[in-house]
Amino acid sequence: MAAITTRRIDLPAATGADQPLWLDCREAGSAGAPLLVFLHGFPEAAFVWDGLMSRFAGRFHCVAPNLRGYAGSAAPAAVSAYRAEHLIGDVAGLIEQCGGRAHAVIAHDWGGAVAWALAMQKPQLLQRLVILNSPHPGVFLKALQQDAAQQAASAYMNMLRRPDAAQKLAADDFALLWRLFTQFGGAPWLTDAQRAAYRQAWSAGLEGPLNYYRASPLHPPTGPDDAVHALRLPDEALQVRVPTDVIWGEADTALPPALLDGLERYVADLHVERLPDASHWLVHEQPEAVAAAIERALARGAAPR
Repeated sequence: MAAITTRRIDLPAATGADQPLWLDCREAGSAGAPLLVFLHGFPEAAFVWDGLMSRFAGRFHCVAPNLRGYAGSAAPAAVSAYRAEHLIGDVAGLIEQCGGRAHAVIAHDWGGAVAWALAMQKPQLLQRLVILNSPHPGVFLKALQQDAAQQAASAYMNMLRRPDAAQKLAADDFALLWRLFTQFGGAPWLTDAQRAAYRQAWSAGLEGPLNYYRASPLHPPTGPDDAVHALRLPDEALQVRVPTDVIWGEADTALPPALLDGLERYVADLHVERLPDASHWLVHEQPEAVAAAIERALARGAAPR
């Protein structure tokens, strides 16, 4: 298994930033090889990609940052610092620091939200997009506005937006966070070593990760006057013009496979692979199936360069 190292990658100064920005990264493979960037979701951290990075390190330079606000990375206090433009800027800066273009960006959950936006706004920075259980914003907005089932499935988002969310999640040794993993299927993958890694990441602070929810305009409406009802995202701005593979665990109860419907409206070069028995935590649950699906995704299209 390839060695995983850690490195702080300082980001170029951002317009309006009042402090230095950096990402604490896990890394494997040769810096001269084609770049794979792995973006984690909530409530995870970069270590969840270790197995996949070790697998691909023989051919690729694999980099997985702890995203802004997560353990070891810059964590601005203001909620506004977690708006999409800043998160996109972080990943763009990371790619620029690692050679200027990624062979692929591979992303899950909130990392996927950032990756969708990166591909829409800065397609020159990546050759391929690989998304794991993270809805395209155009499809997700429509579901949040019109689909009662999705509104109910996403109701947890409004709890995570509350000012006291961090305190509630940290109580009783992070009991509510463990329940995110264990309430469906028992999470047999959650070994003592995994628990220790998660506990260490969460102990570094939860306000930054929760600010992703607070800063986003996408959330289930809390009433008829909620601003999300009036939110409109222009179709042209939502187009993804890089080849895209979507790998979806169909047993995901928060982000059900119905969120794949209509995706071709936004992604011209699209390939979808479904994992019927995997939930939202597919990277942990079915590592071999996920790795094989990513292998197939990377094999499609242009060869690495």
